[in-house]
Amino acid sequence: MGARVSAAQVSIELPEWAWQRAEIRQALRSRNVGALFRHVQQYGGVSQARIATAVGMGQARVNEIINGRREVARLDVYERIADGLSLPDDARHLLGLAAGREVRSGGTAFDLTAFPEVVRVYSSQASAAEEIQRQARSATEVDVLAVRGLGLIGLNDSLLRGPVSGAGTPLRIRVLLLDPDAPALARRAAEVGESAESMASGVRLAEARLQELTGARDVRVYRYRMLPTWRVIRLDSTMFVSAFDAGWEGHESAVYKVMETPHGPLYRGCRRMFEALVEDGERTV
Repeated sequence: MGARVSAAQVSIELPEWAWQRAEIRQALRSRNVGALFRHVQQYGGVSQARIATAVGMGQARVNEIINGRREVARLDVYERIADGLSLPDDARHLLGLAAGREVRSGGTAFDLTAFPEVVRVYSSQASAAEEIQRQARSATEVDVLAVRGLGLIGLNDSLLRGPVSGAGTPLRIRVLLLDPDAPALARRAAEVGESAESMASGVRLAEARLQELTGARDVRVYRYRMLPTWRVIRLDSTMFVSAFDAGWEGHESAVYKVMETPHGPLYRGCRRMFEALVEDGERTV
């Protein structure tokens, strides 16, 4: 009897950038497996026979799916396709599947297959930085909820400043910063051992530096007054969520990568909170 071929030996690996292509993401959202297979052929340079082997189908069936004569409806088949095409977790979510069990490269992360909208958990902002910057370069909407935002977008060497300043970057940027005159700022400053005057100056500096981006970008900056709890970066349909606490700064917190899903409460809740803060906030830029 011949040696058994493992899934790892036959699975197809596309370049990471391919899964960010709009046409592939649309095919995943609509569960258009025929279109997905065609894009895999295009970006992976593979044959129908190679796809068939990877996803556990006959070549004739793959041909029928590609040409629209057959559809995929069963969940176990979608799972086989996701495994055979090595779909990253955000692509699995677009297809309506839970995250894969394999922990992928890109920084310290933990497997969260039980949480469909949570794709990854990074140990800190530093672990998530490369992924955040990569997505920011192609995003059309960027939302940031921070205290003063200097480390996120206010300074030249901040996390998002480079990605959102280059060509082909976000069309709309909204930033929520803590009101320098709010009682919550003095409380937050005390929590981290900083003077309220210093923290307030940081907010005003961030506003001035964000004003510099308004010539080339649609930049809107607002002030909120509540005690900071969540630190949010939204890049289109992906959020990176961390927390403020008396014991640490936001960038020291674990960072949750959250994808928009039909019934995901974390993404929807953070989005709703952000919109409410914008509506009630004072626009300064």
